[in-house]
Amino acid sequence: MKLNVLVYLVLSLMLAASCNLIKGKKAGKSSTTGWSYNDPKNGGFEYRSGYQQQAGPGLVYIQGGTFTMGRVEQDVIYETNNTPRRVTVASFYMDETEVRNIDWREYLFWLQRVYPNDRAVYKAALPDTLVWRDELSFNEPYIENYLRHAAYSEYPVVGVSWIKAEKYCRWRTDRANEAILIADQKLAQDTAQKGDSVFTSDSYLNGVFTGKEGKRPLKSLSKTGTTRKVTISDGIFLPRYRIPTEAEWEYAALGLIGKTEEEVVLERRIYPWDGNQIRNSSKKLRGSMMANNVRGRGDYMGTAGFLNDAHETTAPVKTFEPNDYGLYCMAGNVNEWVQDVYRPSSSMEVNEFQPLRGNVYTNYRVDSVTGLPLKNKYGELIRDTAKIGVNFINYRDGDYQSILREDDEWKQDTIEVIENGKPVKMIKPRTTEMYASGTGTSTPRISDHTRVYKGGSWKDRTYWLGPGTRRPLDERKSANDLGFRCAMVHLGESNVR
Repeated sequence: MKLNVLVYLVLSLMLAASCNLIKGKKAGKSSTTGWSYNDPKNGGFEYRSGYQQQAGPGLVYIQGGTFTMGRVEQDVIYETNNTPRRVTVASFYMDETEVRNIDWREYLFWLQRVYPNDRAVYKAALPDTLVWRDELSFNEPYIENYLRHAAYSEYPVVGVSWIKAEKYCRWRTDRANEAILIADQKLAQDTAQKGDSVFTSDSYLNGVFTGKEGKRPLKSLSKTGTTRKVTISDGIFLPRYRIPTEAEWEYAALGLIGKTEEEVVLERRIYPWDGNQIRNSSKKLRGSMMANNVRGRGDYMGTAGFLNDAHETTAPVKTFEPNDYGLYCMAGNVNEWVQDVYRPSSSMEVNEFQPLRGNVYTNYRVDSVTGLPLKNKYGELIRDTAKIGVNFINYRDGDYQSILREDDEWKQDTIEVIENGKPVKMIKPRTTEMYASGTGTSTPRISDHTRVYKGGSWKDRTYWLGPGTRRPLDERKSANDLGFRCAMVHLGESNVR
């Protein structure tokens, strides 16, 4: 009897709380006009309070803050290309691990299924397996097996250029948001999507995707009582997956969340772990390797019977201990692409908040008649550079070491400017091609296509495992020790976690 009474009381309280929530939603009023929110009698303007972002699949929350970005050890390449500077990074999310071969195979499978007659789009997404080929090494087994074989499913994908990684991030955003809408029955699953009818987050939100409505669509609160599509104001869609900025990546790798007392950083780390060596110093795991890298000349894994990192090339993405944020392999295994365009001395000119070099602003291309965004044959909205003056790759680049190339490979444009009210023609070099490194052949040519990569790899010496180190590579190239992971912005307050 007492149990039945208790159950009744609990149910009553739950029902009362539910009613109060419903009443609160309907009775909420604007603090500026006094008009009611979420009230069909008042036109049905909707307001959903108390939003808290949920992490997307595979992501870990990284609480933001200030830190000293840049080198910690001696600059062994003598370029002075990473001067320490204090910056602030907003809270964000980052992949727990590097993107794996199985993740990329899922991407390739989807492309084959959705565009069965378009081999070009599939081939363009394939990693370059020939990155394993070396004239003086027997690496053919990696060419044949590393991407496809089940033995390597949990290993980081390599042979992926920055451009391919960027496209993967866009694809992942769309698939994650589509899965959310299907799970919430706002959208019906449709595996028959083809060509330009494929779901993308942008096409859905901009009203140019015509998919199948699910069983539980949102109801419009207007007097018509019709259903409506999800909008960005509903807080259902995830923000974009993307390549992290250099500042975000370095901040997350250092994992200083457990090294502070109030606002004082007690110890500036060299690596994503404590201490100045690459072996674990804890009692439980003392002596074990903290990362997958080259210990010395010709020593990639140790001696048979007593292997050190135990992996001759890459390792499964969760092989080594995570850092304090719970991120795996932020040092060693594979280097990772970041968002920033490379300049040797770009640290001389940097924003203190959310630093990034590489901003190029775009707008959707729209139909001149309907005013709706236009799609390409893959269902993606077409973006154009917004207008002249919105490419900030070279803005205040502080690149004092760069020199004008003396050969005839760089080009120039003749442009017309207005001086004293009259048109005047002048020569403008194309900065995408005009820079060369001032440090010799060890550094590739610096251009607007040169991106930063960080973290060190299975074939790097210990110096490169420091999060503050950085190196350049053309965004169109790839390597057998270079992969990436995705990030996502955090919306709202940073202190809610």
